[in-house]
Amino acid sequence: MERAVDNGAIFSVVTVCLNPGEKLNITLDSILKQSFEDLEVILKDGGSVDGAAERWRRENASRPGAEKVKIFVEKDAGIYDAMNQAAARASGKFLLFLNCGDTFADESVLERAYCAIKQEEDAGADMDRLVMYGDTCGEKNGVVIASAPEITGFTCYRNIPCHQSCFYSAALCREKPYDLRYRIRADYDHFLWCYYRAGAMMRHMGFAVAAYEGGGVSEARANRAVDKREHGQIVRTYMSSGELFRYRFIMVCTLAPLRTAMAESRAFSGVYHWLKEKIYAKK
Repeated sequence: MERAVDNGAIFSVVTVCLNPGEKLNITLDSILKQSFEDLEVILKDGGSVDGAAERWRRENASRPGAEKVKIFVEKDAGIYDAMNQAAARASGKFLLFLNCGDTFADESVLERAYCAIKQEEDAGADMDRLVMYGDTCGEKNGVVIASAPEITGFTCYRNIPCHQSCFYSAALCREKPYDLRYRIRADYDHFLWCYYRAGAMMRHMGFAVAAYEGGGVSEARANRAVDKREHGQIVRTYMSSGELFRYRFIMVCTLAPLRTAMAESRAFSGVYHWLKEKIYAKK
């Protein structure tokens, strides 16, 4: 796709890592295979000792597009601090955070996302208050996880889009960095801030953005108590007691624990996500 060149890239794809091994190659290879070329890659290394970033730089020095990868090494206080550091160095108009081991769903994702963003811009949307999101390929169970076609308060409570499948206006990330009080849910807190406080326009693009590796910190059994506690703290920050009562009542009536178990089951997740996608398509 041809477009007039201006200052700063359209997209900054942010990847943070600490001793990523071969996963770094998988993610960077996916990014550099994108058909849309107006992008930069911010690779933030927290002080790895495995040499993966430097090895990638050395082995890919002559690769077309390698100059788009900007590598910097800086100590951090964890993944969200690392993401804040990377976002502060990004020059793109829209940011997407792609973790090591994750990939784009296909080679045309950025081009299709640019077309969707351009449509919103032509319609008069505020480019500093925009979140474009898509569906997610769950590699763990081999399913496509459909995102809600519209973001509502209940969506924010129950099932926001996967973080790796969201394009954020850079201004939103600069205005509110990730809150380091949250060890697992800072991205969730940021999404709810965008919806409830910043008044961001949120648009579903209707295609898969990222292939999510799974098995992250928030999914580990040992962290489930922390995850639940942080969820409770965050929703109480943005939602009224009446709103929370209503959403919890809906969750009970719709058998939420059973649906969660089906979504995570290797045997039933395919059918569950297929049905969810069909339901969303009718809305």
